[in-house]
Amino acid sequence: MISAIDFAIQLARQTGQLLIEHFHSGDLQTSFKPDRSAVTNADVAADRLINAAIREYEPNALLMSEELQPCYPCDETVTVPQPVWIVDPLDGTTNFSLGLHIWGVLLARLVDGWTETAVLYFPLVDELYCAQRGQGAFLNGRPLKVVPPTAERPLSFFACCARTFRKYQVSIPYKARILGSAAYSMCMVTRGASLLAFEATPKIWDIASPWLLVQEAGGVIETLDGSQPFPLKPGVDYIRQSYPTLAAATPDLAVRAHQQIVPK
Repeated sequence: MISAIDFAIQLARQTGQLLIEHFHSGDLQTSFKPDRSAVTNADVAADRLINAAIREYEPNALLMSEELQPCYPCDETVTVPQPVWIVDPLDGTTNFSLGLHIWGVLLARLVDGWTETAVLYFPLVDELYCAQRGQGAFLNGRPLKVVPPTAERPLSFFACCARTFRKYQVSIPYKARILGSAAYSMCMVTRGASLLAFEATPKIWDIASPWLLVQEAGGVIETLDGSQPFPLKPGVDYIRQSYPTLAAATPDLAVRAHQQIVPK
């Protein structure tokens, strides 16, 4: 049996190929969920592929996914906690629907309610991020490390979502960039391209994998309102829970960002 990280990498790449085929097929069907977020037939097909693969690889594991199983399916009769896979089959659905290239597959395996393995794959930009707790973060096999601000590196940007400026008064001293994928914005902090990233309304499947990635790259990740997404809570319908999430290259940047991003 291959390791969880190798399995997740293989599955992310396989799912990415399926999504590329849908992306180029011209038969994309888009609808909207009650929260007005978009969903396509590609999201559902990818979710089914991932669910089937995980059930075959680890039959005793629990599954949470944005499209098929948004509630934490805890079995209270089980005395030993089961691992939980949290899946976002297509992060960046709007980008995907519009023919833009920044979208990806997010896979996280949690043990005792905390992410232990994370894989994030963005096929059209050929970027595969992965992390295991205590073993560092990597991009396409190369180690990742956050880069603090220095006088020799005056340029950076603030990665955020479209809702940020509608819901918050923002005074971040960096140019803003809206990339269209919550996880990709946080990946920009891990690779040193961005000093700060903020997502106003991400769900648990948007942050489960980048949460570990940012930590393993040496960065800071936390919620702006003090809510605690981890450990998972049994019986919670996570489709109803949002976690305003901030990722920063350093603790000092995170502290200042709490003062620079203020609810309206």
